[in-house]
Amino acid sequence: MFDLSTLLPLVGLLVVTSAFAGLIAGLLGVGGGIVLVPAFLFTFETLGYGSPQVMQICLATSLATIIVTSMRSVLSHNKKGAVEWPILRAWAPGIAVGALIGVMIAARLRSDFLQALFGCIAIGIGLYFAFGRRHWRLSGQMPTGVLRAALSPMVGFLSVLMGIGGGSFAVPLMTLCSVPMHRAVATAAGFGVLIAVPSVLAFLFVPVPAEVRPPATLGSVNIGAFAIAISMTLITAPLGAKLAHSVEEKTLRRAFAVFILAVALNMLRKALF
Repeated sequence: MFDLSTLLPLVGLLVVTSAFAGLIAGLLGVGGGIVLVPAFLFTFETLGYGSPQVMQICLATSLATIIVTSMRSVLSHNKKGAVEWPILRAWAPGIAVGALIGVMIAARLRSDFLQALFGCIAIGIGLYFAFGRRHWRLSGQMPTGVLRAALSPMVGFLSVLMGIGGGSFAVPLMTLCSVPMHRAVATAAGFGVLIAVPSVLAFLFVPVPAEVRPPATLGSVNIGAFAIAISMTLITAPLGAKLAHSVEEKTLRRAFAVFILAVALNMLRKALF
């Protein structure tokens, strides 16, 4: 039985971070997973469920929340006509395949390796949000043909290894290919659905040993953490989508970058020391 003096503050932490994750998902299109994965990891380890498989539980549970968060965010953005549906349809097959490959790889990796990988990639994402410029362009249109066939699975694959919805890769990719920022954010929410649905279905069949498995865990998805996260992200994701059309982008990106860099460095510290 858990000590309530330990459990209640952790539930409170999950409520706050989940609310923030939903807001970020709607606001920047980056998916709440980049906030939720570290929060889940801290919670499970504090409750005594740290193990070589704990990161798989964090990734799977985060991706489960992204199914709901991203769907809600896409619907909110679509009401404003901001979602680029042709891009979603064209990129869907490769992203889904990459997501499934990501689950197969993640299921075989140790928690500390996944933490280090999360930290390294998150540092790159944080630096982009801190120093990236809106006028940077690589192309006048989204990749097609062989390049799209190579990039789309990579987006799905790396997103699953981080437990995120793909927006952290999709938003920079689309803006560098001349998709307007607000339309990129809206469309990136759809990437989250394409990544999370197949990967969560696969994670349900990835077992975690009973002795290191938190209560209410199905496959690798923890239902308790999922329920707490969803209860908040359902409220805050639409608010984030509305704010995305009114908040000063530069200030928001810099603040988010500082937060992500701090999270990434802490994750690396935990993995390496």
